[in-house]
Amino acid sequence: MAQAVGLIEVYGLVAAFAACDAGCKAADVTVEPFDKNKPKNPDGLKVPLIILVKFRGSVESVTAAVDAAAEAANRISGVVSRHIIANATEGAEKMLHLNAFDKS
Repeated sequence: MAQAVGLIEVYGLVAAFAACDAGCKAADVTVEPFDKNKPKNPDGLKVPLIILVKFRGSVESVTAAVDAAAEAANRISGVVSRHIIANATEGAEKMLHLNAFDKS
């Protein structure tokens, strides 16, 4: 059975770690590797780096994790966006494993 995916983009690595910690404490989820995105207009943002945190688990667990992650990130620097995928397709599954931190 496929797992749900919870995606939350936050401003900065500190907010990403706090979001990940809060999400994992709030629900029975696993975490995929973080991803990063440096937007075209970094000077116009509070923090010039956007980090994507990816949770896996049941829909209920992923939803609880993303909610807790958003609360934690908003206390630090803020949330860019968030989304829940109840049943990821094969193509989405492949994309989940890609990340800009991996240099291999």
